[in-house]
Amino acid sequence: MNDYFEMGPIRPPSESQSLLLRVTRNCPWNKCAFCHTYKGEPFSFRTVEEIKKDIDGVKAIVDEIRQRSWSMGFAGEISQDFLRTFLSQTGGYGQAFQSVSGWLYCGGAQAFLQDANSLLVKTGDLVEILDYLHEKLPSIQRITSYARARTLAKKSVSELRELRAAGLSRIHIGMETGYDPLLQYMKKGVTAKEQIQAGRNVVESGISLSEYVMPGLGGKQWSREHATETARVLNQINPDFIRLRTLYVRRNMPLFSQVESGEFVRLSDDQVASEIKLFIASLNGIHSTVVSDHILNLLEEVQGRLPEGREKMLEVIDRYLSLPAEERLLYRVGRRLGYYRSLNDLHDLPLRRRMEQMIDDVRHSLNGEGALLSEEVEREVYRLMENYI
Repeated sequence: MNDYFEMGPIRPPSESQSLLLRVTRNCPWNKCAFCHTYKGEPFSFRTVEEIKKDIDGVKAIVDEIRQRSWSMGFAGEISQDFLRTFLSQTGGYGQAFQSVSGWLYCGGAQAFLQDANSLLVKTGDLVEILDYLHEKLPSIQRITSYARARTLAKKSVSELRELRAAGLSRIHIGMETGYDPLLQYMKKGVTAKEQIQAGRNVVESGISLSEYVMPGLGGKQWSREHATETARVLNQINPDFIRLRTLYVRRNMPLFSQVESGEFVRLSDDQVASEIKLFIASLNGIHSTVVSDHILNLLEEVQGRLPEGREKMLEVIDRYLSLPAEERLLYRVGRRLGYYRSLNDLHDLPLRRRMEQMIDDVRHSLNGEGALLSEEVEREVYRLMENYI
């Protein structure tokens, strides 16, 4: 069986159980200095007919999988045992088939509209797509999408309510920062005022709003302003979710040249932790849920509902920053290698010895000493993060 539908390259971490349906291709802005995902790829709309054909393709795969489940004695259930048997017999077919299999196993209840700015599609067309999606795949209960703030600032609340009535449940916005000089420097193509308007439009429409913030984006020059001004903007929006995703600069990002020249100086993990502390302390008068749901974030435990969860989040950061330097290094290595998820993991003695041995091996391989050695170890830890981009 061939693939039946087209999928884009990325989705939010919280949409790991969602069906991926490509509504537009790539990013219409595509100039952000900190992003590499769509560089060199042209933006284009997909027609309603193309998208409906893809939905039909998903439906055909669903029907095929259900039929096989019955014929193989699993009574239509998409269990782990069924998938193991079925995929071993068929070789898994193509990527789309495997994607739908995983989606059904997770319940088949969520869908995510790709790529970077699906809300640029005409409201009437998007409503038609949402209606068709519900008609063909009635198990879907939640539909979400990325959108640019500038697009949403121009979208009327009545249009957004129309989309909500058609089934659009949540919108993800990459705010990154609320500090205008930094937005301009990073070529974000939006202002803080537009971000506020966009967020308020979504909140007023009743669609769930998830705003993404990028700790470290201000570098050493603008760290404080980045934290406080981003909090100021969010305080005026009161989104359902504030999601943290720490900056990592890859070689294929435009920002890398500024790093190489010394124009942009990256923050250390410890400095990012301090920035997040200031950011959370500056969030006031809102009832958002702060989520640290990406492996790039050092402290996954910095999560909670505001305002009641604020002190607990700040305590996690203080606990990390109060650790001796060697303990902080040990935790960073464990986290960047994917072994540690909380500060309590430092007490796992077998895992701790493994991390200590890795650090010793790196130090010996570098043949450095003193401050130079410390800098080299830090660079090695930073390079580990590239595995998670």
